[in-house]
Amino acid sequence: MKKLQLPSGKKIYFASDNHLGAPTSKDSLPREKKFVSWLNSIKKDAGAIFLLGDLFDFWFEYKTVVPRGFTRILGKLAELTDAGIPIFYFVGNHDLWMNGYFEEELNIPVFHKPQQYLVNETTSFFIGHGDGLGPDDKGFKRMKKVFTNPVAQWFFRWLHPDWGVRLAQHLSINNKIISGEADAKFLGEDKEWLVQYAKRKLEQQHYDHFIFGHRHLPLEIQLNENSRYTNLGDWISYFTYAVFDGEKLTLEKFRNSSP
Repeated sequence: MKKLQLPSGKKIYFASDNHLGAPTSKDSLPREKKFVSWLNSIKKDAGAIFLLGDLFDFWFEYKTVVPRGFTRILGKLAELTDAGIPIFYFVGNHDLWMNGYFEEELNIPVFHKPQQYLVNETTSFFIGHGDGLGPDDKGFKRMKKVFTNPVAQWFFRWLHPDWGVRLAQHLSINNKIISGEADAKFLGEDKEWLVQYAKRKLEQQHYDHFIFGHRHLPLEIQLNENSRYTNLGDWISYFTYAVFDGEKLTLEKFRNSSP
Protein backbone atom coordinates (compact mmCIF):
# COMPACT_ATOMS: atom_id res chain seq x y z
CA MET A 1 0.00 0.00 0.00
CA LYS A 2 1.41 3.36 -1.06
CA LYS A 3 1.67 6.03 1.63
CA LEU A 4 0.66 9.62 1.00
CA GLN A 5 1.12 12.44 3.47
CA LEU A 6 -1.38 15.27 3.12
CA PRO A 7 -0.03 18.60 4.41
CA SER A 8 -2.18 20.60 6.82
CA GLY A 9 -4.76 22.70 4.99
CA LYS A 10 -4.44 20.69 1.77
CA LYS A 11 -6.98 18.41 0.09
CA ILE A 12 -7.00 15.50 -2.33
CA TYR A 13 -9.18 15.81 -5.42
CA PHE A 14 -10.57 13.01 -7.62
CA ALA A 15 -12.18 13.28 -11.08
CA SER A 16 -12.82 11.01 -14.05
CA ASP A 17 -14.56 10.47 -17.39
CA ASN A 18 -14.19 13.68 -19.36
CA HIS A 19 -14.13 11.96 -22.77
CA LEU A 20 -12.57 14.98 -24.41
CA GLY A 21 -12.85 14.83 -28.17
CA ALA A 22 -16.36 13.32 -28.15
CA PRO A 23 -18.56 13.66 -30.00
CA THR A 24 -16.28 16.16 -31.82
CA SER A 25 -13.36 18.29 -30.77
CA LYS A 26 -15.46 21.42 -31.24
CA ASP A 27 -18.31 20.10 -29.13
CA SER A 28 -16.02 18.97 -26.30
CA LEU A 29 -14.05 22.23 -26.16
CA PRO A 30 -16.45 23.91 -23.65
CA ARG A 31 -16.08 20.87 -21.38
CA GLU A 32 -12.31 21.05 -21.66
CA LYS A 33 -12.37 24.75 -20.73
CA LYS A 34 -14.69 24.02 -17.80
CA PHE A 35 -12.38 21.29 -16.51
CA VAL A 36 -9.40 23.65 -16.79
CA SER A 37 -11.42 26.20 -14.78
CA TRP A 38 -11.98 23.55 -12.12
CA LEU A 39 -8.27 22.76 -12.01
CA ASN A 40 -7.57 26.47 -11.59
CA SER A 41 -10.08 26.64 -8.73
CA ILE A 42 -8.46 23.81 -6.76
CA LYS A 43 -4.84 24.77 -7.38
CA LYS A 44 -4.61 26.81 -4.17
CA ASP A 45 -5.33 23.91 -1.79
CA ALA A 46 -4.67 20.75 -3.82
CA GLY A 47 -2.27 18.43 -2.04
CA ALA A 48 -2.76 15.80 -4.75
CA ILE A 49 -5.01 15.18 -7.76
CA PHE A 50 -6.18 11.76 -8.91
CA LEU A 51 -7.52 11.48 -12.46
CA LEU A 52 -9.32 8.16 -12.78
CA GLY A 53 -9.29 7.64 -16.50
CA ASP A 54 -11.05 8.43 -19.78
CA LEU A 55 -9.81 12.00 -19.78
CA PHE A 56 -9.86 11.56 -23.55
CA ASP A 57 -12.43 9.70 -25.61
CA PHE A 58 -9.50 8.19 -27.47
CA TRP A 59 -5.77 8.28 -26.80
CA PHE A 60 -3.04 6.25 -28.48
CA GLU A 61 0.67 6.93 -28.27
CA TYR A 62 2.69 6.23 -31.37
CA LYS A 63 6.47 6.41 -31.00
CA THR A 64 6.62 10.03 -32.21
CA VAL A 65 2.94 11.07 -32.34
CA VAL A 66 0.11 11.65 -29.89
CA PRO A 67 -3.46 12.68 -30.81
CA ARG A 68 -3.90 16.26 -31.97
CA GLY A 69 -5.59 18.79 -29.69
CA PHE A 70 -6.19 19.00 -25.94
CA THR A 71 -3.62 21.79 -25.63
CA ARG A 72 -5.42 23.54 -22.77
CA ILE A 73 -5.72 20.51 -20.53
CA LEU A 74 -2.22 19.20 -21.21
CA GLY A 75 -0.74 22.64 -20.58
CA LYS A 76 -2.68 23.02 -17.33
CA LEU A 77 -1.57 19.59 -16.07
CA ALA A 78 2.04 20.51 -16.83
CA GLU A 79 1.60 23.79 -14.97
CA LEU A 80 0.25 22.03 -11.89
CA THR A 81 2.99 19.42 -11.72
CA ASP A 82 5.60 22.12 -12.33
CA ALA A 83 4.11 23.90 -9.31
CA GLY A 84 4.77 20.80 -7.21
CA ILE A 85 1.23 19.37 -7.09
CA PRO A 86 1.39 15.58 -7.53
CA ILE A 87 -1.03 14.18 -10.09
CA PHE A 88 -1.76 10.47 -10.51
CA TYR A 89 -3.41 9.04 -13.61
CA PHE A 90 -5.32 5.76 -13.86
CA VAL A 91 -6.00 4.60 -17.40
CA GLY A 92 -9.58 3.90 -18.41
CA ASN A 93 -11.06 1.83 -21.20
CA HIS A 94 -10.59 4.71 -23.66
CA ASP A 95 -6.95 5.47 -22.89
CA LEU A 96 -5.47 2.01 -22.35
CA TRP A 97 -2.65 2.85 -24.74
CA MET A 98 -0.69 5.29 -22.60
CA ASN A 99 2.96 4.42 -22.84
CA GLY A 100 5.26 7.07 -21.40
CA TYR A 101 4.03 10.44 -22.67
CA PHE A 102 2.40 11.55 -19.42
CA GLU A 103 5.38 10.38 -17.38
CA GLU A 104 8.00 11.98 -19.61
CA GLU A 105 6.26 15.21 -20.62
CA LEU A 106 3.99 15.96 -17.66
CA ASN A 107 5.71 14.16 -14.75
CA ILE A 108 2.48 12.27 -14.07
CA PRO A 109 2.74 8.59 -13.07
CA VAL A 110 0.29 6.36 -14.94
CA PHE A 111 -1.30 3.23 -13.49
CA HIS A 112 -2.91 0.43 -15.48
CA LYS A 113 -4.35 -1.35 -12.43
CA PRO A 114 -6.11 -0.21 -9.23
CA GLN A 115 -3.82 1.01 -6.47
CA GLN A 116 -4.08 1.22 -2.68
CA TYR A 117 -3.10 4.32 -0.70
CA LEU A 118 -2.81 5.10 2.99
CA VAL A 119 -3.24 8.82 3.62
CA ASN A 120 -1.71 10.36 6.74
CA GLU A 121 -1.27 6.85 8.16
CA THR A 122 -5.00 6.82 9.02
CA THR A 123 -7.28 6.54 5.96
CA SER A 124 -7.06 3.79 3.36
CA PHE A 125 -8.18 4.12 -0.27
CA PHE A 126 -8.70 1.60 -3.06
CA ILE A 127 -8.60 3.57 -6.32
CA GLY A 128 -9.09 2.67 -9.99
CA HIS A 129 -11.03 3.49 -13.13
CA GLY A 130 -13.34 0.53 -12.61
CA ASP A 131 -13.51 -1.05 -16.05
CA GLY A 132 -13.44 -4.83 -16.15
CA LEU A 133 -13.84 -5.25 -12.39
CA GLY A 134 -16.47 -7.31 -10.64
CA PRO A 135 -18.79 -10.05 -11.87
CA ASP A 136 -20.22 -8.14 -14.86
CA ASP A 137 -18.74 -5.98 -17.66
CA LYS A 138 -18.12 -9.22 -19.57
CA GLY A 139 -18.21 -7.61 -22.99
CA PHE A 140 -15.48 -5.18 -22.11
CA LYS A 141 -13.40 -7.90 -20.47
CA ARG A 142 -13.34 -9.72 -23.81
CA MET A 143 -12.51 -6.57 -25.74
CA LYS A 144 -9.78 -5.60 -23.28
CA LYS A 145 -7.92 -8.81 -24.05
CA VAL A 146 -7.79 -7.68 -27.68
CA PHE A 147 -6.98 -4.04 -26.90
CA THR A 148 -4.07 -4.97 -24.63
CA ASN A 149 -2.71 -7.70 -26.90
CA PRO A 150 0.81 -6.67 -28.04
CA VAL A 151 0.26 -8.12 -31.52
CA ALA A 152 -3.02 -6.20 -31.99
CA GLN A 153 -1.35 -3.00 -30.79
CA TRP A 154 1.55 -3.59 -33.17
CA PHE A 155 -0.80 -3.89 -36.16
CA PHE A 156 -2.77 -0.80 -35.10
CA ARG A 157 0.43 1.18 -34.73
CA TRP A 158 1.20 0.54 -38.39
CA LEU A 159 -1.96 2.32 -39.45
CA HIS A 160 -1.34 5.93 -40.42
CA PRO A 161 -2.41 8.05 -37.40
CA ASP A 162 -5.02 9.89 -39.49
CA TRP A 163 -6.71 6.57 -40.27
CA GLY A 164 -6.11 4.94 -36.90
CA VAL A 165 -7.45 7.82 -34.84
CA ARG A 166 -10.44 8.32 -37.15
CA LEU A 167 -11.36 4.64 -36.93
CA ALA A 168 -11.05 4.56 -33.13
CA GLN A 169 -13.10 7.75 -32.73
CA HIS A 170 -15.84 6.34 -34.96
CA LEU A 171 -16.08 3.15 -32.90
CA SER A 172 -16.01 5.04 -29.62
CA ILE A 173 -18.64 7.64 -30.45
CA ASN A 174 -21.05 4.99 -31.70
CA ASN A 175 -21.18 3.62 -28.17
CA LYS A 176 -23.92 5.87 -26.74
CA ILE A 177 -23.02 5.33 -23.08
CA ILE A 178 -19.37 6.12 -23.73
CA SER A 179 -20.07 9.23 -25.78
CA GLY A 180 -22.46 10.62 -23.19
CA GLU A 181 -25.58 10.30 -25.33
CA ALA A 182 -27.38 8.00 -22.91
CA ASP A 183 -27.92 8.40 -19.19
CA ALA A 184 -26.44 5.76 -16.93
CA LYS A 185 -28.99 4.52 -14.41
CA PHE A 186 -28.48 3.19 -10.91
CA LEU A 187 -29.05 -0.57 -11.03
CA GLY A 188 -29.38 -1.21 -7.30
CA GLU A 189 -26.59 -2.35 -5.03
CA ASP A 190 -27.03 -6.00 -5.93
CA LYS A 191 -26.54 -5.24 -9.65
CA GLU A 192 -23.84 -2.55 -9.43
CA TRP A 193 -20.81 -4.71 -10.20
CA LEU A 194 -18.32 -2.24 -8.74
CA VAL A 195 -20.23 -2.28 -5.46
CA GLN A 196 -20.11 -6.07 -5.52
CA TYR A 197 -16.40 -5.96 -6.33
CA ALA A 198 -15.75 -3.63 -3.38
CA LYS A 199 -17.70 -5.86 -1.01
CA ARG A 200 -15.64 -8.87 -2.07
CA LYS A 201 -12.39 -6.95 -1.55
CA LEU A 202 -13.54 -6.11 1.96
CA GLU A 203 -13.67 -9.81 2.73
CA GLN A 204 -9.90 -9.85 2.24
CA GLN A 205 -8.83 -6.46 3.61
CA HIS A 206 -10.38 -3.30 5.04
CA TYR A 207 -10.43 -0.05 3.05
CA ASP A 208 -12.10 3.13 4.24
CA HIS A 209 -12.89 4.28 0.71
CA PHE A 210 -13.33 2.68 -2.71
CA ILE A 211 -13.19 5.31 -5.47
CA PHE A 212 -13.97 4.52 -9.11
CA GLY A 213 -15.09 6.17 -12.33
CA HIS A 214 -16.33 4.39 -15.47
CA ARG A 215 -20.06 4.31 -14.56
CA HIS A 216 -20.72 7.97 -15.52
CA LEU A 217 -22.98 8.14 -12.48
CA PRO A 218 -22.26 9.96 -9.19
CA LEU A 219 -22.80 7.46 -6.39
CA GLU A 220 -22.11 7.26 -2.67
CA ILE A 221 -22.90 3.91 -1.04
CA GLN A 222 -22.13 2.78 2.48
CA LEU A 223 -20.67 -0.72 2.21
CA ASN A 224 -20.50 -1.37 5.94
CA GLU A 225 -20.08 0.65 9.10
CA ASN A 226 -16.55 1.77 8.23
CA SER A 227 -16.24 1.54 4.45
CA ARG A 228 -17.76 3.58 1.64
CA TYR A 229 -17.98 3.31 -2.16
CA THR A 230 -17.87 6.48 -4.28
CA ASN A 231 -18.32 6.72 -8.02
CA LEU A 232 -17.17 10.03 -9.45
CA GLY A 233 -19.78 10.52 -12.17
CA ASP A 234 -18.48 12.32 -15.25
CA TRP A 235 -17.66 15.66 -16.88
CA ILE A 236 -20.23 15.26 -19.63
CA SER A 237 -23.52 15.48 -17.76
CA TYR A 238 -22.72 15.85 -14.06
CA PHE A 239 -19.39 17.71 -13.66
CA THR A 240 -18.85 15.98 -10.34
CA TYR A 241 -15.71 15.24 -8.37
CA ALA A 242 -14.69 14.01 -4.93
CA VAL A 243 -12.58 15.83 -2.35
CA PHE A 244 -10.87 14.49 0.77
CA ASP A 245 -9.93 17.09 3.39
CA GLY A 246 -7.88 14.77 5.56
CA GLU A 247 -10.88 13.54 7.52
CA LYS A 248 -13.95 13.37 5.30
CA LEU A 249 -14.57 12.44 1.65
CA THR A 250 -17.40 14.29 -0.13
CA LEU A 251 -18.84 14.16 -3.63
CA GLU A 252 -19.33 17.63 -5.06
CA LYS A 253 -20.42 19.37 -8.26
CA PHE A 254 -18.49 22.10 -10.07
CA ARG A 255 -21.01 24.89 -10.58
CA ASN A 256 -18.93 27.48 -12.40
CA SER A 257 -21.04 28.14 -15.48
CA SER A 258 -18.28 29.88 -17.38
CA PRO A 259 -16.18 27.66 -19.73
